[in-house]
Amino acid sequence: MTESNTAVHFGRPEGGWRLRVFTIIFESDTRAGRIFDLLLIATIVASVLVVILDSVDSLTASHETLFNVLEWGFTLIFTVEYVLRLVCVRHPWRYATSFYGIVDLLAVVPTYFAFFVPEVQVLINLRLLRSLRIFRILKLIEYVSEFRFLGSALKSSRRKITVFISFVLITVAILGSLMYVIEGPRNGFTSIPVSIYWAITTITTVGFGDITPKTDLGRFIASCIMLMGWGILAVPTGIVTSEMTAQRITRSINNRTCPGCLAQDHDTDARFCKHCGKALPADQRG
Repeated sequence: MTESNTAVHFGRPEGGWRLRVFTIIFESDTRAGRIFDLLLIATIVASVLVVILDSVDSLTASHETLFNVLEWGFTLIFTVEYVLRLVCVRHPWRYATSFYGIVDLLAVVPTYFAFFVPEVQVLINLRLLRSLRIFRILKLIEYVSEFRFLGSALKSSRRKITVFISFVLITVAILGSLMYVIEGPRNGFTSIPVSIYWAITTITTVGFGDITPKTDLGRFIASCIMLMGWGILAVPTGIVTSEMTAQRITRSINNRTCPGCLAQDHDTDARFCKHCGKALPADQRG
């Protein structure tokens, strides 16, 4: 979702401190917005690193207090950020139920849940609950333009990819069933689902080797599936790459925000706002 769409969907405030907060948090092309994004990215990476290190028993035993302090510090930072995002938009429920809103919630819920409901250890291993904090890394998607560009390309090519995956599923279902008939339980193909599993690992060129055909006909079919896998793996890459190329060529409008009237959708080579005439910030896209 571009910044322009964000403003429309979540609702940009008309003025006051809410507009200033909205500009800093959601408008990444302002100086304050870029600083905010960079600081938040550094915080996300640091918090994920703490989660990873906290999973090492030897480190936890000697630095448990430090990890707890850091974790609560990160949790409070992300909590304040989440609350500010809800407060500064005109449609907070839309943000709370959006992808990024749910990710922001996942960034803080595990720590509070484990603190306020210690009995959860009876129902689920606390280590599993704490590991959910790793989902904070998903917050990086919102602050790196290349992630959004890739997401846009995947979304635009979703129908082609769906057709491709459907074709692959049909192929492995047919070949798996065929191998079940040819090889049978005596050679490890004990059922059609097991045979389909073998077809999937073979066509993706993974080949765990836990199930292998023993008959000449089965080996011939397996060889064809392996060769087919090389071509199949190249298809989704070509679909997404062509879509990314098309988007890069056709992008003649960027999302720079005028610091005067907050208008967007200016021409790529524009130096001044077409609405109020104020100088536009430099294009930050790479």
